[in-house]
Amino acid sequence: MPFEIELTWNRGRVESYENGGIDTHIAFVVDDFDAAHELHEKMGCIIRENPRMGLYFIADPEGQWIEILPAR
Repeated sequence: MPFEIELTWNRGRVESYENGGIDTHIAFVVDDFDAAHELHEKMGCIIRENPRMGLYFIADPEGQWIEILPAR
């Protein structure tokens, strides 16, 4: 299975970027986004959603953010 790393630059952002003090995170692409979201919702670990971008974040037990993306 191939892996990728994405580096994000918030071009033009002048205001502070606050995501709980954890500015780095890992992202996973899931084949069944709706099923993953349902599971994470039941687990109570969704910490931020962005429906416009079609993604959401969960937190691991140590509070690290994990981005969940649909396979496109």
